[in-house]
Amino acid sequence: MAVDQKDVELVAQEIKNQFEQFKSTNDKRLEAISQEKSALADKVETLNGKISELDNLKNVLENELKEVKRPAGGNQQASAHKEAFAMFIRKGDEQGLAELERKAMQTGVDADGGFAVPEELNTDILAALRDEVVMRQECTVMTVGTPDWKKLTSKGGIASGWVGETDERTETGTPKLGVISPVWGEIYGNPYATQTMLDDAFFNVESFIVNELSQEFAEKEEEAFTLGDGNKKPKGFLAYETTAQADKDRDWGKLQNVVAGAANLTTDDIVKLTYTLRKVYRSGAKFMMNNQSLLAVRLLKDSNGNYIWQPGLQVGQPSLLSGFAVAENEQMPDIGDSSGKAPIAFGNFKRGFYIFDRIGIRMLRDPYTKKPFVGFYTTKRVGSMLNDSNAIKVLTMPAVQSRSAKS
Repeated sequence: MAVDQKDVELVAQEIKNQFEQFKSTNDKRLEAISQEKSALADKVETLNGKISELDNLKNVLENELKEVKRPAGGNQQASAHKEAFAMFIRKGDEQGLAELERKAMQTGVDADGGFAVPEELNTDILAALRDEVVMRQECTVMTVGTPDWKKLTSKGGIASGWVGETDERTETGTPKLGVISPVWGEIYGNPYATQTMLDDAFFNVESFIVNELSQEFAEKEEEAFTLGDGNKKPKGFLAYETTAQADKDRDWGKLQNVVAGAANLTTDDIVKLTYTLRKVYRSGAKFMMNNQSLLAVRLLKDSNGNYIWQPGLQVGQPSLLSGFAVAENEQMPDIGDSSGKAPIAFGNFKRGFYIFDRIGIRMLRDPYTKKPFVGFYTTKRVGSMLNDSNAIKVLTMPAVQSRSAKS
């Protein structure tokens, strides 16, 4: 079904209607709580959930509306590679593909090591991952040809000052420069198809592989880019050390941690987190949290009694929290999670965190292990790094002492 602007406008109007019901019901719930009654709590949770569903539907429709199909084309070598790869997938014919890769002077190409997937299929897999992985949507993603990629970055410390036109220039302080590089890992997927499926000329094997691999890769990548410890996998932004120190005092490479004032999240916590991030980073900044945290945030009001979360009611206008968009990442911890990691982050993720794809997804065809199924063991090198530790702030909840500890 084709999507047009009216579809988005209808969903936006329904969000508005549900939000008005939500506000009215929640206000009554708050009044009831003050009178030690909570019969409206279930209805508030139901409306809150409906708003989430509608908000997600609006985002999906907007993405479909602005999607532009990649133009057809490609050079002769790419077309030949795609045809040879199709024969390899369907029939296991390796000869033509091996010859093409030898001509392209690709190293390490043999039947045991697998073959590089065609550029078009590679691009389709990465595009599908971008649609599935929130961190890929919000962070800077780069494609590189070597795992030795490094960046020289300034960690502050360059002295400066004012001088007259003819005054002697004093020597400036030594800048604090450092080299940063991604933490790499190899991710694999192994979708299976029957030979009957592969022999069917009407079976779109490329689409099948893209869909299967993107589903297998997506959850693993989301977790790694958010929480990964860097052991055989990328390092997630929440795995970096945190401290309460401000930007000018904090060691580079550590994130600033804002601790909520109480065990229950408040509007003041959100405001404090927002303005801990310096103005230079707030342009393009977003909140990041999971769905459960978002449901909790929607209940918050400012000092004037206004809800700090407002739905996006126009095409292309996102729902806003304190004036900033929210990226919903289900790998973010819940509020009160025992891990102690931050349930809410706020920052300019494009500047703060980089994701890297190594050129060349490789595939090995395996018709033997699970007969009559044919496996497609596929590997991809991916990395990540914290690029600017001043660009992202995290909010954690205070530790709650047990009764025994208090006594």
